[in-house]
Amino acid sequence: MRRWFRSYWDEEDTWFYFEIGDDGWVVRQVELEGPELLPVAAAAVTDRDARCGTTAELPVSEWEGYSPEWLAFEQFEEVWVTARRHLTTSEA
Repeated sequence: MRRWFRSYWDEEDTWFYFEIGDDGWVVRQVELEGPELLPVAAAAVTDRDARCGTTAELPVSEWEGYSPEWLAFEQFEEVWVTARRHLTTSEA
């Protein structure tokens, strides 16, 4: 069963949104920076589009120092669609 959560990293003023697969690995990941929540990543493990970033390189079970705020699928999906659209339509 997939799960969704977000976690804030205050050192970088970044919100991280994650979709985690049954095996504990990140399937999709969104990163929003600063007070304006600017999308800097919206990556899927199957991505070939470098504009969208990359997913975490370790399973959640190996992470330290994060506080998950659990989300419903719809909450994650809304952030995902918005960030993905921003990153794939913005001129780099």
